[in-house]
Amino acid sequence: MAETILKVTDLTKHFGGLTAVSNVSMELEKGELIGLIGPNGAGKTTFFNLLTGVYVPSEGTVEIASDGKMETINGKKPDYINGLGIARTFQNIRLFTELSVLENVMIAMHREQGPSMFHAFLRTNTHYQTEQKMREEAMELLGIFNLREVANDKAKNLAYGQQRRLEIVRALATEPKVLFLDEPAAGMNPAETAELTGLIAQIREQFGLTVVLIEHDMSLVMDICERIYVLEYGRLIAEGKPEEIQGNEKVIRAYLGGDD
Repeated sequence: MAETILKVTDLTKHFGGLTAVSNVSMELEKGELIGLIGPNGAGKTTFFNLLTGVYVPSEGTVEIASDGKMETINGKKPDYINGLGIARTFQNIRLFTELSVLENVMIAMHREQGPSMFHAFLRTNTHYQTEQKMREEAMELLGIFNLREVANDKAKNLAYGQQRRLEIVRALATEPKVLFLDEPAAGMNPAETAELTGLIAQIREQFGLTVVLIEHDMSLVMDICERIYVLEYGRLIAEGKPEEIQGNEKVIRAYLGGDD
């Protein structure tokens, strides 16, 4: 039986007189790979920001499965929401550019696995054992994304595609249940996009995640997503399997224009 991991009900966000997201509802099941698409300005990133605590909803509710029940996360801070199992990447890469690749991942791990202040301050054996464990796990994650060899390089020195992959690794390091990817293939060449497509499918299976991605590369979305939601002007206009979305007249009009 399907298990609901995230439930969104009538979610709305106003910015002054502008309604960026309007009465959007959706229900995500554990282990699904979902696409969120729509023309530029459709409200996709705003929607992600509402789900991850960057913005507070004007109306509606967001709930995540936690300890056998659904917990409402409206108005909660991003770090609290992350602690419940929601992680994300950003449309514009946000790495600690002066830190090494490995350090970027280990910083994310400290939330879940870091030693107490007492052990860290006194540099006890527990502190060093925990640091070593995190280092090993971080290197394993980097290996999955073919970044192990650049673990000691500064993040700013990575190629663009590598920086994109590092952002995903850092999000995975927080041990999420739901992973939101905001245009992960943006700026990648076809070979990098093909590699990323395989990696997204792999991590969903390997880590048992629910993955939701915003992406303009329709071939990527149609290749790996099981269900797709479509936004236009902040409203949900369609939901279904890839083959249903491809033939949906409302979706075609949203992308190509035209009268109803």
